[in-house]
Amino acid sequence: MIECAAPLTIARMKDSPNTNASGDATRAITKGRTSAEHHGAVNTPVYHASTILHPDVDSFEKRHDPNTDRRKVIYGLLGTPTTFDLEEVVADLEGGHGAVLVPSGLAAISVALLSFLRPGDHLLVADTVYPPTRSFCDQYLAAMDVTVDYYDPLVGAGIESLIQPKTRVIFLESPGSFTFEVQDIPAITAVARTHSITTVLDNTWSTPLFFKSFSHGVDVSVHAATKYLSGHSDVLMGAIICAEHTWDQVKRTHRHLGQCVGPDDVYVTLRSVRNLSTRLNAHEKQGLALAKWLSQRDEVATVLHPGLADHAGHAIWKRDFLGASGLFSIVLHPKSREAVLAMVNGMTLFRIGASWGGFESLMIPVYPEQYRSATAWDASGATLRIHAGLEDFDDLIADLDAGFNRLNQATRGD
Repeated sequence: MIECAAPLTIARMKDSPNTNASGDATRAITKGRTSAEHHGAVNTPVYHASTILHPDVDSFEKRHDPNTDRRKVIYGLLGTPTTFDLEEVVADLEGGHGAVLVPSGLAAISVALLSFLRPGDHLLVADTVYPPTRSFCDQYLAAMDVTVDYYDPLVGAGIESLIQPKTRVIFLESPGSFTFEVQDIPAITAVARTHSITTVLDNTWSTPLFFKSFSHGVDVSVHAATKYLSGHSDVLMGAIICAEHTWDQVKRTHRHLGQCVGPDDVYVTLRSVRNLSTRLNAHEKQGLALAKWLSQRDEVATVLHPGLADHAGHAIWKRDFLGASGLFSIVLHPKSREAVLAMVNGMTLFRIGASWGGFESLMIPVYPEQYRSATAWDASGATLRIHAGLEDFDDLIADLDAGFNRLNQATRGD
């Protein structure tokens, strides 16, 4: 027979131990913890709910009162305790005022942009953004009469010369997708503030741990929680984190567009965030070690990793960032496509797949030249994007070494 402890008295419970702790690893564990509301459970339970019952008509009719507690559950679409706890911890880690969850990283980007753009407005976008961001801008925003111009990500304070009377938003992504250019975010946000322009940053690569957006002047930070925040390649989710002055507008757009995330995905992501610091530090260590090893290979022309001292953006990365994730690229010396495919197709640990941020290592060819309009990508060899997973380092090196052997053998056979 199982003996049960005496029922917990909720009034005696404390939600989060050491809630004033400043360390990120500690805050990832203590923030968004509401054990007192859930009979002392360490992890916030999954709430499956649409209809929420109210005790009387008066409370039902006042459920949308703007003065109501932000955490009050009034309808499943608008959030549950599980949702609120994940939103709280990610916002806290990045230094934001509040956060909302959406079904994907692209949804985070689109909701954030739609919050501040209207027909006739002008948008500036870094030329090295995630390709689906470019597609959304070129197709959806263009169709609603928003003018989109792309800018050199290394423009820094020079972005002032690109601002037009109707420029409303500057979109940043640093490091850039595929090629990892590091933007001077404080310089760009300082210019934006003088013109009352909203800045939106895709901060997925760094997560809230490795880049503190709001202390560098960013107004809205977006994340593909699909990647490191969930960390296991089995969730689709996005997060939008806001400064206080942008919160109401994003929250309103989020509600108008009916955005919400399934409770089970919220639960597993909240659980994963608790060990984000441990995982991200491991990815950083693995990625830097692989990048250094690859930089010594004769087959590799360039390693595109901001954490390496010879990277063009290293000084800014070292000044502004607190670490590096496990994603980077390499550029090979010119080889035939057949030789490159022989290398990539034969990998056993570095698998072929979209996305990144899970525990597994990945390798895919990428084609930056197809997604540029303000700058040029003129590398003569193939570009391979690599995600450093959490396998044993020596096993990954053996896999890479075998891959280079295939590359060289296929080249000799050309």
